[in-house]
Amino acid sequence: MYKKYKFGRFTSSNVELRDLLKAWVAVSVAFALVLGGFSLAFFSSFVISLVVVGTGFLLHELAHKIVAQRYGYFAEFRSFDNMLFLAVIMSFFGFVFAAPGAVMIGGRTIRNDHNGKISLAGPAVNLVLAVLFLGVFYSTVGFINTIASYGMKINSWLCLFNLIPVWEFDGAKVFRWKKSLWVLMVLLGLALLFQGVLVQKLV
Repeated sequence: MYKKYKFGRFTSSNVELRDLLKAWVAVSVAFALVLGGFSLAFFSSFVISLVVVGTGFLLHELAHKIVAQRYGYFAEFRSFDNMLFLAVIMSFFGFVFAAPGAVMIGGRTIRNDHNGKISLAGPAVNLVLAVLFLGVFYSTVGFINTIASYGMKINSWLCLFNLIPVWEFDGAKVFRWKKSLWVLMVLLGLALLFQGVLVQKLV
């Protein structure tokens, strides 16, 4: 049964919350398998993935939702169960193809500039998180330091992956709306991903 919840001016539902949780866990398992494989390291990798993917994935999707609802559109996340299964299977081969779901937007025709800004919100959040994790990395040690190094790298990767300008990816909508902004976001993402690779060598 569909139940709607209201949080201030924003809305959600039991279906959306269930799909967010399902996608979060599945993607975390996939990243943990890539990072730790089937070993004792899997458990620590799973904790890291829950934190890093939890912030990167959840806040990415919530950013889309919040911007869309601010413009007055219906917006709720729905998981792509087949893609979640594929992500876990591919992780056994050492990489993650993460397309766990999307925020479904409806209610009326979406303006091109609104669509561009809604799509930009997700990758922009990942860029901000990558910078924040970089700051945490240089101010901590131990396990928190390790989490921050992965947070930097994974959020940069999530930003760039979603900016691919094809199909219904965020990048295609941003590219159609404002190409110069798309180029800037990609350059920032590449710079942060490169920094993330360097940072991880220091762990």
